[in-house]
Amino acid sequence: MIFNSLEFAVFFAAVLALYFSLRSTVMQNRLLFVASSIFYGWWDWRFLFLMYLTIMVDFFISKAISRNSIPKTRKRLLLTSITFNLSILGFFKYFNFFATSTTDLLNSFGLAADPVFIEIILPVGISFYTFQSMSYVIDVYKKRLKPAEHLLDYAAYVSLFPQLVAGPIERATHLLPQILKPRTVTLNSFSEGIYLIFWGLFKKLFIADNLAQLVDPVFSGSGNATGEAVLIATYAFAFQIYCDFSGYSDIARGAAKCMGFDLMLNFNLPYFSSNPSEFWRRWHISLSSWLRDYLYISLGGNKKGNYRTYINLSLTMLLGGLWHGASWNFVLWGAYQGALLVVHRACRPLLGKLTLSGWKAKLFKFLSIVVFFQFVCYGWLVFRAESATQIGNLSASLMQGINLSNVTHDIIKLMFYASPLILVQLFQYFSRDLNFVLRLPILIRTGLYVSIFYAIVLFGNFSSTEFIYFQF
Repeated sequence: MIFNSLEFAVFFAAVLALYFSLRSTVMQNRLLFVASSIFYGWWDWRFLFLMYLTIMVDFFISKAISRNSIPKTRKRLLLTSITFNLSILGFFKYFNFFATSTTDLLNSFGLAADPVFIEIILPVGISFYTFQSMSYVIDVYKKRLKPAEHLLDYAAYVSLFPQLVAGPIERATHLLPQILKPRTVTLNSFSEGIYLIFWGLFKKLFIADNLAQLVDPVFSGSGNATGEAVLIATYAFAFQIYCDFSGYSDIARGAAKCMGFDLMLNFNLPYFSSNPSEFWRRWHISLSSWLRDYLYISLGGNKKGNYRTYINLSLTMLLGGLWHGASWNFVLWGAYQGALLVVHRACRPLLGKLTLSGWKAKLFKFLSIVVFFQFVCYGWLVFRAESATQIGNLSASLMQGINLSNVTHDIIKLMFYASPLILVQLFQYFSRDLNFVLRLPILIRTGLYVSIFYAIVLFGNFSSTEFIYFQF
């Protein structure tokens, strides 16, 4: 069951009707857990057991951590939870990847190997709910919050269906109190929720799925495309992956808001970033902040000198790349992002000496955004490629010359689908208000909604294509 399907529309309407008919927070939470189980089991009911197992193990371990005052015992319990979660994640997501990589390494030294491969189906959303559950146990260990009293309340937190399979990765310190307390849904919050769902569907159906037609032929081939085709496909993928993933996040936040929950903002105009540090404060915020708080800082952050900071940044982004999938292109993408962060941090003293003001400062900011966007887009080429060989072939094509006159039709198609997003985000950026649409006069807002509706109806791709981040 995916957000851009008729099944979800019927499911969500039924859940809302039942949800508002219940006056008890306890009963609403029970309903949410049942609804989330149905939602998740729609893909493959067999993996419900895996999610339930994660929930139960972390719930009872966090209880034991909270009750115990002996530091060594508390730490052993924490390590037990982390080991369990990473073992489950590693087996289902990385077993064959590491088996293949080890075999290739041994073969390169002339050593024969006959590894065991397992036909494994990757459980949808496992990376998201595993990180969410792990953060809960870590926060209980660090005494940032008290553990939930009832298993089903904790289960509702981990499995809340709007954000279950592709985030945002919610912290228990933020979402769990909302699970435990009565929720209030006002007309304004409900209308904001509907707007977010509507805008998310527009991003997915009108922009992302249509731009896939420019992306897939290039990246699904051998990598021998012309330079101009690679360039257009790379720019198209930059908009596709943003609209696909942020569209999901918008729908998730909107659906949750309709039920009285406030999920964290996951994207904040990332393509207006002027450097890699700013980009990761704006892109996939729930993951980047998770990696910062639970990995980067745990490694020592920037407290142990520049050299150690560079290592910590590189290692964090390398593991962040691997989080996305069991493939070398994701590892290379993580290494690339880490390199950008390291270079930027090394250059910060020099950049700090620039004393620009007025129009010069604005021009420098604009050029920084434009130039850094090119680095982001090349990163997306690495991310989208299907192998290291294809990355090399596509990169070589870019270096062999580009004749844009050969892809005029593709340029027009790219601008047609991307321009509404660019226009809206320019208003959001300069007004510093992501929800400026909700504050427009009623007539203008109505006209905008009607335009979006007809754009979806006339040009939307209704093939019920899954969201890209479902594979992670």
